[in-house]
Amino acid sequence: MNPGRLFLCAAGLALSAVGVYLLTDVRDLAGVLVWLGGAVVLHDALIAPLVLLIGWVLVRGGVRGPVRGALLVAGALTAVALPALLRPGRPANSSVLPLDYPRNWLLALVGVAAVAALVTAARAVRRKRERPPRQALGDVER
Repeated sequence: MNPGRLFLCAAGLALSAVGVYLLTDVRDLAGVLVWLGGAVVLHDALIAPLVLLIGWVLVRGGVRGPVRGALLVAGALTAVALPALLRPGRPANSSVLPLDYPRNWLLALVGVAAVAALVTAARAVRRKRERPPRQALGDVER
């Protein structure tokens, strides 16, 4: 296994362990599990098929992967942010939702789009470097 993937796997396992540890502190575990189950269903029934369809219809060539990845991350960010985004108006207690969630959600989406654009650009540069130089019309190998 490549060292980068091994590092990402270890980081993912560590973050998952932190998440499981934090779940031990939750008072309404049934509500959290229902929400997590709903997020899985939302992702598998709606977000993933839409992303695949959009990627298949709109994008061709080497940028399909980064666009699909960006759409998946944007969909997951939206699913997680949905409860805060759908809260109408200001709460009575200002500490309940103290941040500007719509702005932060949009900034996260811009970051995802920027990373996808950088990955696409890096792939284009790499492909251009790997391509053999064209031969002139008069140059014929003998």
